[in-house]
Amino acid sequence: MGFTKAELESYRDVEVPDLLPAHDEPLRLLFVGINPGLWTAATQSHFARPGNRFYPALLRAGILAQPIDPAAGMSAHDRDELRRRGIGITNVVARATARADELTGEELQEGGRRLRALVAERRPRVVAVAGITAYRTAFGERLARVGEQGVRWGSSRVFVVPNPSGLNAHETVDTLATAYAEAARAAGVLSST
Repeated sequence: MGFTKAELESYRDVEVPDLLPAHDEPLRLLFVGINPGLWTAATQSHFARPGNRFYPALLRAGILAQPIDPAAGMSAHDRDELRRRGIGITNVVARATARADELTGEELQEGGRRLRALVAERRPRVVAVAGITAYRTAFGERLARVGEQGVRWGSSRVFVVPNPSGLNAHETVDTLATAYAEAARAAGVLSST
């Protein structure tokens, strides 16, 4: 599936719904993107842009058993498999943009408040925010570093993991997999052995 630049631009500001287990099912690990890209908005599938390393890193980490290619839109089976494992996906800011740097600090802070409310309601074991700069801005933690944070949101442990975008060139699928596996072990999605 492909889109022209004009087609993608038509998805600017479109929102992508959260991917979450049902309320009566456990939410173990909540991955949090910065905001949807235009390709994600077009397919209504998180981290969908071709070349995004999110799903290859989840596969390499052992969080997924089968590859997911959401570039054409995530299948119902793929969505159900994530939910069955207790994995959810949301964003700090809901609106789609071509690049995350189009967001304002105020949008990120407001999105951070909405995210904290979602975490208070759903109580995931672990929240994994993908992007250190967005985390620092959204939550006023100027000195935050990648890894587990020294705070909890209610009973939820908080991790900052590297952003899987191809724009984050110093990360590889292997380094992303290592960071994602650490959060998944803390969440009980992967065994600690």
